[in-house]
Amino acid sequence: MPLPASLRHRDFRLLVTGTATSALGNAITPVALAFAVLDLGGSATELGLVVAAFALAEVVTTLFGGVLGDRLPRKLMMEGSAAASAVTQLVMAVTLIGGWATIPLLGVVGALNGCVAALSQPSSRAMTRLTVPPDHLGSAVSVRALLQTSAATVGFVAGGLLVATVGSGWAIGVDAATYAVAALCYSRLRVEQATPEGERGSIVADLREGAREVLAHQWLWLLIGQALVYHLFYGGASGVLGPIVIGDEFGRSAWGLAMGTLMAGFVVGGLVCLRWRPRRSLYVGTVLLSLTALFPLAMALSDHLWVVMLGAFLHGFGLQVFDVFWDLAIQQNVDPDKLARVYSFDMVGSFVARPLGLALTGPIALAVGMQRWLVVVGVVMGASALLALRSAEVRGLTVRPAVPSDSAQLPHLPSEPPAPVSR
Repeated sequence: MPLPASLRHRDFRLLVTGTATSALGNAITPVALAFAVLDLGGSATELGLVVAAFALAEVVTTLFGGVLGDRLPRKLMMEGSAAASAVTQLVMAVTLIGGWATIPLLGVVGALNGCVAALSQPSSRAMTRLTVPPDHLGSAVSVRALLQTSAATVGFVAGGLLVATVGSGWAIGVDAATYAVAALCYSRLRVEQATPEGERGSIVADLREGAREVLAHQWLWLLIGQALVYHLFYGGASGVLGPIVIGDEFGRSAWGLAMGTLMAGFVVGGLVCLRWRPRRSLYVGTVLLSLTALFPLAMALSDHLWVVMLGAFLHGFGLQVFDVFWDLAIQQNVDPDKLARVYSFDMVGSFVARPLGLALTGPIALAVGMQRWLVVVGVVMGASALLALRSAEVRGLTVRPAVPSDSAQLPHLPSEPPAPVSR
């Protein structure tokens, strides 16, 4: 297979090297943090609260990060956030290795890490468009997703192995090192970002402008709402119940293997998207999104590890195909000057309910039974994806065909919003 066109561009190579390296470390930390809390004597409820602290801090900070990403150089946002995240993860690793960690301390440091990481996330997602010409955007979205999930696949498996061999502290230390590498990559980016002309309004005014852009597209706000439901239910199933149910049934390393298998599904989905881009890609992606229900259902209903692995794989495959087509739809249909803010609304709308789900999963599962609650989670996830297909915009949005450029140089960003896509 020839080298994807997007990888011919130096800035895109640096961008995906940084994001893939971070993804490797970030996949190790959830596995390590879960068992760190359990090793300190924490319950399912306490584990949920620690993970919720990170998620809540991330949600609160993301909207602010979106405004800054449209006002300030996105390169600066990414570089500073990665450097700060390296420091916070190093602090967490040192406290665990030294034996000074407590569950409240892990919650506080995790919340701080969530804040600094969230500041750059909208800028990171909007950066793709600045590193490749328009005719290579589809390739860039697919390649970036594929490389990040490939790295995360290795990270999840490595997380389970590291926790089992050297402990949670050293595993989180690896995440700190990957953030440092990412900061170095981002510092070498040479991109041109169009700065808004005229006097800027307040942060609140900028947020209102971003919200209007989201509400102007039914497919956008509807699928953000679907993601809210997904993360409300699945966040707790994965972050709280998964390590307990799978760890008790098959051993701790099996949870890392399950996460690795899920990410393998992401990798296969990414490979498929490199070659396959259906005209109504958002519709196809939403149909495949319903496959995510199979992982929690398999955890609840099967005592065979291979069934759980299959459910994890199909979950990852369906979610990856949807994510690539979703990202491309946003890149092609949102005003470039509002892109970071739209991504921030996407992330906040998707994850705003996740801390609540993480905090409540433990008590609810203990009250009704872990397996029974996992069945509820699976049914809700599958049904919410299929219900989104009732929207004519979700079914009818089409991919804009690439128009080859005559120059290898990146064009200036357009000053006008892109023309509406055929529906």
